[in-house]
Amino acid sequence: MEQILLSIVHLGFILGIGFYFITAMQWYSYRVERVLFHYNRYDWHAYFFGLPLLGYYALEGALFYGFVILFLILLFIWHRKMDKKLVWTSRIKRFFLFLVLATLFQDLLCGFFASCLKLGVIIPLVIAQIMSMLYEKLLFMSFQKEAQKKLMSNHALKVVAITASYGKTSIKNFLAHILSTKLNVYKTPRSVNTLGGIVKDINESLPALCDVYIVEAGARARGDIHEIAQFANPHIAIVGCIGEQHIEYFKTLENIRNTKMELIHSSRLEKAFVHESAHIKGTDTILSFGDELGDVESTLQGLSFTMMLDGKKEHFHCNLLGAFNAINIAAAIHVARTLGLSIEEIKEAVATLKGVEHRLQKIEAGGKLIIDDSFNGNLEGMISSYALVATHSGRKVIITPGIVESTEEANTILAKKIDEVFDLVIITGKMNVNILDFSIKKAQKILLTDKSKLQETLAEYTHAGDVILFSNDAPSFI
Repeated sequence: MEQILLSIVHLGFILGIGFYFITAMQWYSYRVERVLFHYNRYDWHAYFFGLPLLGYYALEGALFYGFVILFLILLFIWHRKMDKKLVWTSRIKRFFLFLVLATLFQDLLCGFFASCLKLGVIIPLVIAQIMSMLYEKLLFMSFQKEAQKKLMSNHALKVVAITASYGKTSIKNFLAHILSTKLNVYKTPRSVNTLGGIVKDINESLPALCDVYIVEAGARARGDIHEIAQFANPHIAIVGCIGEQHIEYFKTLENIRNTKMELIHSSRLEKAFVHESAHIKGTDTILSFGDELGDVESTLQGLSFTMMLDGKKEHFHCNLLGAFNAINIAAAIHVARTLGLSIEEIKEAVATLKGVEHRLQKIEAGGKLIIDDSFNGNLEGMISSYALVATHSGRKVIITPGIVESTEEANTILAKKIDEVFDLVIITGKMNVNILDFSIKKAQKILLTDKSKLQETLAEYTHAGDVILFSNDAPSFI
C-alpha cells in the first residue's frame, strides 16, 4: 500500500515539475537554451524547480507527502495568476503523454527496489523532453514538405517577406491593405513569424488562388531568418528598421543587422528594399529606402508625409497615429509600385489605412483619451509616441514596463523622455523598475508589480481630460 501511495505521489510531483518546465518552454519557443540562459524570472526556477527537488529528496514520511501537496497547490495558484497561461496544444499533450509513460516505465523497473523511486525525477523529464523533440522534429519535417509543395504549386504566386527589428507586423498589414485594392492577397496572421508558425499557416490557411503571399519573418538567433528565406524563397524582400531590439540574444547591433539581411538569401529574389539603418551598398536588385521621406507631420488627428518617387515629390496622408509609421508605409509603397499599382491607387489606399490593434490605437472612454500602444516595444517608436502625446493639452499618464529585451542605456534614455512629457508614470513589471524609478525624477510614480490591480489604480489616479498611453507591455513571466 505504501509503495502504491509513493508511486502516486511520485507521478504527481513529476507532473508538477513537468508542468512548470513545459510552461517555461512554451513561453520561450521550446528553446532549452533560452529557458536556461535568457530567462527573466530565475527566482521562479528556484521556487518551482530547484527548491521542490531539494525538498523532495530531503524529506521523509508525513513531511514528504505534505511538501509535495503544498508544492502542487502553490504551482496551481502561480499558474492561475499568470496572464499568459499554458496553452494545451497537441504538442503539450504529447509531452505529458511521454512524461507519464517514462515515469510509469521507470516505476515499473524500480518495483523491485522501492528506494529508487525517489531518485527518478529528472530522468523521466529528460526522456520526455528528448522523445518530444524527436517526435516534433519528424512531424515538422513532414509538415514542411507539405507546405513547400503547396507554396510552389501556385506558379503565379508572388511571395513578399518582411523582417525588421520593429515594425514588421505594421508593414505587413499596411502592405496587405494597399495591395488588396487590386490583387488577391494573403498574409500571415497576427504576429506569426517563425518557420514553424509559417509552415502551419500555409498548410491550414493559404488559399489555393492567391496573387500575393506576405510572410513576416522574426528571429531570436542567427540562421532563423535564413531558414525562412530558404523555405519561402521570396520574390520581394523588405528589411525594415534595424535597432537594438532582442540585443540580449544577438549581443551586437552588427549581429542583428546581419541576421535581418539573411532575408535576401532567396534564389527567386527580384527586388529587396532595405532600410537605410542597415547601411547597405545598393544594387539594381537591393535598394536602400528611408532618405526619400520628408515633411513628416504627426498629430492626434493623423499622419502626413512626402516621398520623392521618380524625381517627383508625392504627398500621402492617413488617419494613423505616430511619425514612425511613415517609414513602415514607405516600405509598403515601394513594394506596391513594384507589383504594378499606380501612385494614385496607392494614395487612395494609404488614405484608408487603419491602425494595427494595440499600436497607437485611439480609444475614448469616460472623458479620457486612451492610446493603446502596448505592442510597440522599441526605443524609437516609443519616443515617437511620447512626442505625439506631448501635443495633448491636458494631464498625461503613461503605463509602461520600459523596453523589454534591450539595454540599460536604452531604458535610461526612455525614462528621461518619459520625465519630460508625463505627469504620472505607472511602472509595471520588475525587469526595468530600478532603472525607470531612478531616472524619472519629476513625474509622479506608481510601481505596480501586480497588473491585476491596474484597473483600480487607473480609476483612482486618472480623471476626465487625461490622456493615458499604454506604452509597451510585457507578460508577467518577464
